[in-house]
Amino acid sequence: MATPAQPQAPFSISNSFSMAAQWTSCQCGRPTTFALACLTVAVWAATGPMFHYSDTWQLVINTGTTIVTFLMVFLIQNTQNRDMSVLQLKLDELIRVSESARNKLLDLENMTDEELTHLKGSFARLAAKPAAAALQEMSEDLEAASEDIQEAKEKVTALQGATYRS
Repeated sequence: MATPAQPQAPFSISNSFSMAAQWTSCQCGRPTTFALACLTVAVWAATGPMFHYSDTWQLVINTGTTIVTFLMVFLIQNTQNRDMSVLQLKLDELIRVSESARNKLLDLENMTDEELTHLKGSFARLAAKPAAAALQEMSEDLEAASEDIQEAKEKVTALQGATYRS
């Protein structure tokens, strides 16, 4: 089944860099690219005697690997940032559509380190509890959430009534 064509974003340096980073990331992850890098090192090593293992001979590989490493850091970071954003959006959607999920977890990335540590401890305590106790706690959480939803509905109804009357 063919996927619908994605609309092309207008040209920008950011979009171009992102596309180049993704393409490069895909190419660098291939076995042929690794084999080519190994072949380059082997050729460089084999030419050592021809250049009498000179400083210039050593400088060639050092400079080449430094440049490649320097550029790859940015490409890898861009790809990682994109992948993490996509993963975060997918997880957010799963949390949003799950009736028993805690929607407060949608904003984890905005929490402080202390809040995250506290939340992690809560999950560890929850995991350590027997299943019945965990289910009871989840049931209480759902009941509290239902009460919050009911209160919100009442407020909306009251606001709609007030707006309707004025």
